[in-house]
Amino acid sequence: MPLGLIALAIGAFGIGLTEFVIMGLLPEVASGFGVSEATAGWLISGYALSVVVGALGLTAATSRWPRKKVLLGLVVLFILGNTLTALSPDFRVALLGRVLAALCHGAFFGIGSVLAADLVAPEKKGSAIALMFTGLTAANVLGVPFGTFLGQQYGWRATFWAIAAIGVLAFAGIAALVPATSADSTAVSLRRELGAFRSSQVWYSLIVTVLAYGGMFGAFTYIAYTLTGVSGFDASAVPWLLVLFGAGLVVGNWAGGRLADRSIDATLVGFVTALVVVLVLFGLLAGSQIATIVLLVAMGGFGFGTVPGLQSRIMRYAGGAPTLASGANIGAFNVGNALGAWAGGVGIAAGLGYTAPIWIGAVITVAALVVMILAASAARRTTPTPAPVLVDVAG
Repeated sequence: MPLGLIALAIGAFGIGLTEFVIMGLLPEVASGFGVSEATAGWLISGYALSVVVGALGLTAATSRWPRKKVLLGLVVLFILGNTLTALSPDFRVALLGRVLAALCHGAFFGIGSVLAADLVAPEKKGSAIALMFTGLTAANVLGVPFGTFLGQQYGWRATFWAIAAIGVLAFAGIAALVPATSADSTAVSLRRELGAFRSSQVWYSLIVTVLAYGGMFGAFTYIAYTLTGVSGFDASAVPWLLVLFGAGLVVGNWAGGRLADRSIDATLVGFVTALVVVLVLFGLLAGSQIATIVLLVAMGGFGFGTVPGLQSRIMRYAGGAPTLASGANIGAFNVGNALGAWAGGVGIAAGLGYTAPIWIGAVITVAALVVMILAASAARRTTPTPAPVLVDVAG
């Protein structure tokens, strides 16, 4: 296993921690700045929107630069953003720090996926991407509970100082352990990267990403309400139940990467089908605590198990121009998050109860399955070829 993958995973861990730990610290942040929790919620939604902007904008803007140097620059932006949040004298500055940190999120995972895949043999690309994303899953399982505890004990700013320190460690690791790839020896044409989007399979993959992730997060965004209001768990048990969900993410990410190395489309069809079944069963059995525990772990496993395959698939059909398409797919994950959260909220607002987000998530995931089957069928009818490439006559 190349040590560079560990360095990339450390960066992914820091970014995942930045994204998710704020949810556990929102009351402390709101109190510290004297704003309502609804206003403080912009630290979450503003981050998500900025991820999409950065995934496309920064990846496109840096397309001609060597990937390793771009990745190091993104980590510097990440460090600066979290440092600004830790030092912020008021809410607006804290939000600015969150936006800066978020801008690097999509581009980091997009470019990092390409570098991770370049570090290993072609038949191990899915596993390499999965290993990098292990940092993101570890952030959910270990980082978020610890970061929340740190913030509650020493003030929320301490958590962001710790995240900035993780960024420094990631920078050192990437600089020392991630080699410059052969792709870094030549400039990457933006027109060539945009040419990847002429592939219908790239668009299929983006749609599946939005819908599959949207289905899982439609259920997960309001899971605390389901666990306490339907399953009957005490509120104090919710963090530990979320650790179990995070454990499912880790196992699913590992298994999804290994299976994607064998067959990307078969793995995605299988995992999305399983996720539909899990969500339907969850909707039916949410009143049972034992069933809820089992299905919560399974939801995390099958939901996040699609990530390595989806990222590998879009890079495969982007051909020789995978960087921008890979970044766009990271943006698609966040669009899915927003879609699922919005749709689940609509169900609750309509008075359909706290299982409504689960059922709505199941419907969205069925749509993902239909699109994935169509994509796999279309791929079988044609010989996979790199996406059309536009020649950059301007040099």
